[in-house]
Amino acid sequence: MTTPPVCDYEGSDYQTSFWDQGGRQYEDRAEAIALKRLLPARGKLLLELGAGAGRNTPRYTGYERIVLLDYSRTQLQQARARLGDSPRYIYVAADIYKLPFIDALFDGATMIRTLHHMAEAPKALTQVRQVLTPGATFILEYANKLNLKAILRYWLGKQSWSPFTLEPVEFAALNFDFHPHAIRQWLAELGFSIEKTLTVSHFRIGALKRLLPAGFLAGLDGLIQPTGALFQVSPSVFLRAVTSPSSQALPAPETVLSLFRCPECGAQPLQDHGDHLSCPGCAQKWAFRDGIYDFREALK
Repeated sequence: MTTPPVCDYEGSDYQTSFWDQGGRQYEDRAEAIALKRLLPARGKLLLELGAGAGRNTPRYTGYERIVLLDYSRTQLQQARARLGDSPRYIYVAADIYKLPFIDALFDGATMIRTLHHMAEAPKALTQVRQVLTPGATFILEYANKLNLKAILRYWLGKQSWSPFTLEPVEFAALNFDFHPHAIRQWLAELGFSIEKTLTVSHFRIGALKRLLPAGFLAGLDGLIQPTGALFQVSPSVFLRAVTSPSSQALPAPETVLSLFRCPECGAQPLQDHGDHLSCPGCAQKWAFRDGIYDFREALK
């Protein structure tokens, strides 16, 4: 099965260089405010797509269990070092375009600072929809093509692409900005209803961040975030979408093994061999090592 290219953070010190030492305390705090507004009070099983080193994971306090999914084992190893081996956390290395989970499994999912790496965003969103239960909550963040800076640059002739057209723009290799209307359209086609939209990181300007404390800027950002219900011109947009509810309750998975299906042929359940899982359908083997289930490439 061919899949689109993947942005791989393997071997990267992204958490340290970008977040811890990259002068982005303001953005981190502003995102925390948005998440607090959007997260449901409680839930059973959350899928954190693009979990990275677990920066946001401690914020999902209402969920009983969290599956941290990232393509990079390095990032998941850092998350595991940060969060530990609590039964509450399950670490999975996998491609978002080929999710290794059974259908209608998660009652919640988040995708923060991840969709902008998706060359085929609708295909990725389709995978997410497939693994969500009826009535599930999906919190999505996306990089906004229609941001104020892009609009001004376009009007001043300093930018060739138009922020007003619906197609994504790849401003760097495997880094995409999306038009808000396109995002809404894709979600509607998949059966999501958007409940809330917040605009975030309004003050992502170097000079402002140097002049004013991160907490103060984040507080101002929090005051403005609800304007996202009316218009979206900030560089980052958060939204809460839900799947259609159902009167029929789905049984919860009994074991970690019962979460998975083969990402190649879809067969389930997989068989546990200690250091790997095997597929009863196509006989592919998937590694389990250092507390991480690795579905990126089958074992030879």
